Amino acid sequence: MALLALASAILSALLVLAVFRVPAWACLLCFTTYSERLRICQMFVGMRGPKLEECEEAFTAAFGLSDTEINYDERSHLHDAFTQMTHALQELAAAQGSFEVAFPDAAEKMKKVITQLKEAQACIPPCGLQEFARRFLCSGCYSRVCDLPLDCPVQDVTVIRGDQAMFSCIVNFQLPKEEITYSWKFAGGGLRTQDLSYFRDMPRAEGYLARIRPAQLTHRGTFSCVIKQDQRPLARLYFFLNVTGPPPRAETELQASFREVLRWAPRDAELIQPWRPSLGELLVRPEALTPSNLFLLAALGALASASATVLAWIFFRWYCSGD
Repeated sequence: MALLALASAILSALLVLAVFRVPAWACLLCFTTYSERLRICQMFVGMRGPKLEECEEAFTAAFGLSDTEINYDERSHLHDAFTQMTHALQELAAAQGSFEVAFPDAAEKMKKVITQLKEAQACIPPCGLQEFARRFLCSGCYSRVCDLPLDCPVQDVTVIRGDQAMFSCIVNFQLPKEEITYSWKFAGGGLRTQDLSYFRDMPRAEGYLARIRPAQLTHRGTFSCVIKQDQRPLARLYFFLNVTGPPPRAETELQASFREVLRWAPRDAELIQPWRPSLGELLVRPEALTPSNLFLLAALGALASASATVLAWIFFRWYCSGD
């Protein structure tokens, strides 16, 4: 009897070691409850007894906790896979199957399921809150995003006095498609800074493209664009504008006098303008085709078509009257 007990203990130890060698890929504790796991073991070995505890330990060990990370948007797919797995284990238990065989086999199947999930996008430096790269960690059953700052590095923009300066508030990672807004700020006096206390709002500027024309020495400083989704900042971009050189030769005294008059207007009005593209810019830049611009193009097309129809009708009446 003693030899049989010793052999049983050795066999159990070997079984546990074998189970621990199974790759810990599946997020068992994140997608199943304790009551579900207990119910499966009770179906395999009964409601009570030492075998029940052994079954619970083997169940957890077969899957375990690991550093597995999955695409945050794939959580529902993985949850459905674990639900199907628990139903399959219940059917095996009802058919008097062995948990020593069932658990490692289920863990291997879940490993294949996880490898087939859509991978999370990689973080794209150097900045921004990148929701499309959010990952779910099985080691703690929580999610995280890229560990990157909201503030992007300052970009240098140099223009000659009197020319146009344009800023593009564009990031190199994917933004959500809904509720995206852009707001602009300015820190004057030639400051190159990311300290928000130096910036003031520029309410007339809107959209992801903005321009200054003509650029003057008073425009030297840092312009900031904040990208938000539903009031939550996603990224802050900075542009340091350096205005150099004399005004263009084509500048006349009348233009200089006109700018002197404009200096009496509020400072916000002269600093930055929203980008209103011409027809040529609309055709060259596909991103300029906003809903309002598309509506305007459609209206122009309809007007041109109606004008052509009226002219053709007049010509036809004139031609017929001549006959």
